Amino acid sequence: MQHTLTTIDNYLEKAIHNKTNVVDILDHILTEEALAKKTRAVESQIQMSGFPFKKTLETFDFSFQPSIDLEQIMELATMRYVENKENVVFLGTPGVGKTHLAVALGMIAAQNRYSTYYISCRNLITALNKAHFENRLQERLKNYAKYRVLIIDEIGYLPMDIQGANLFFQLITKRYEKNTTIFTSNKAFSNWNEVFSDITIASAILDRILHHCQVISIKGDSYRLKERKEIMKQKQNTFNTFFAEPAALE
Repeated sequence: MQHTLTTIDNYLEKAIHNKTNVVDILDHILTEEALAKKTRAVESQIQMSGFPFKKTLETFDFSFQPSIDLEQIMELATMRYVENKENVVFLGTPGVGKTHLAVALGMIAAQNRYSTYYISCRNLITALNKAHFENRLQERLKNYAKYRVLIIDEIGYLPMDIQGANLFFQLITKRYEKNTTIFTSNKAFSNWNEVFSDITIASAILDRILHHCQVISIKGDSYRLKERKEIMKQKQNTFNTFFAEPAALE
């Protein structure tokens, strides 16, 4: 009743002034408390999800990336893919918004009370290698396998050795057709054998990922370059204004 304790005095004062009946008062208090409890649970879920930032679909500039099928993204926002245990893969060069979209879908999943967790591919392999060395691999795999939505970001930015690829394969196998995994990668699927150091392992991983999967391939410019250009333009305009001749400013 944490929320009720902080709001009840003001509410009761207004309720008495308006001559609100007891049933309506109780109904209001219980409704507000239930809403506050749900809000706290969602905030806790988001905090535990490990997102590197909090970004939403509403803050994504789809006009800058016209190659993205907005209807497909809105369909993903319904979370039906989670219920169907489908995977999602975002492909594209660095800076096109893959991580933003992956996190935005993760935020929606967390808000809908699906257990959700974000981790970069590099940190994932480091954690699995550490667990393997400490003889706790199965425990760690079980932990990552339990999430209804697991986001594995930045596949392909650094190549894996054979052990790392095998550990990754074990996790994908544990999650296969049981839970949803969202991936982002700067490598085309045809180049994943370079990422996993072995064409056989890469093929086995792709086979399980793509069996039930939606692929969003983003072909466009980098947001970071766009923002950099805008900053440079603003600085240039400021510079021009500051050093403009007095007559030009009149």
